[in-house]
Amino acid sequence: MACNNLAIALLHHPVYNKHHEVVTTALTNLDQHDIARSSRTFGLDRFYIVTPSEEQRRLAERISGHWQEGWGAGYNPDRRTALEIVRVLPTLQSAVEDFQSAFTKPVKLAITGASRRPGSISLANFRQLLEDADQPYLLLLGTGWGLTDECFEEADYILQPIAGNGPYNHLSVRSAAAIMLDRLKGTL
Repeated sequence: MACNNLAIALLHHPVYNKHHEVVTTALTNLDQHDIARSSRTFGLDRFYIVTPSEEQRRLAERISGHWQEGWGAGYNPDRRTALEIVRVLPTLQSAVEDFQSAFTKPVKLAITGASRRPGSISLANFRQLLEDADQPYLLLLGTGWGLTDECFEEADYILQPIAGNGPYNHLSVRSAAAIMLDRLKGTL
């Protein structure tokens, strides 16, 4: 079976904290579960959790493992199905290399955040790009107060942020992921 040409990478580093310092954020159980469930719902077969912290990687593996084996797998088979697409890696480069292994064309990076940036494209335009099934795209999402400026500089595409109709715009990353996946892979 061919690999879906879109995958998500949730980066816990390099991201900003509220003081605009580059930090590594902690894994959250809700992000892992909910983004995996959304990813699986919309047909993705890879969701990367990227953190340089060995302790946090072990925790993510333990969380996924609980629902893939033993009591958790039997209690909630749907959760097992969602969490089996999770891949936990130490760097963005390792995620790109893993995803690249299923494709001949080089992986392109798409990134988004809560703020509008020059040169960004709409989700509708990105959806059209996804129609080329041979071209892989890795959608980068950040934790904390967002991905660093360097991440945006290295991306091939910057996607417009999810925005409401008011001045407040601070969705959880799991909510933003679900909305984006619906707009990119959902039925119209």
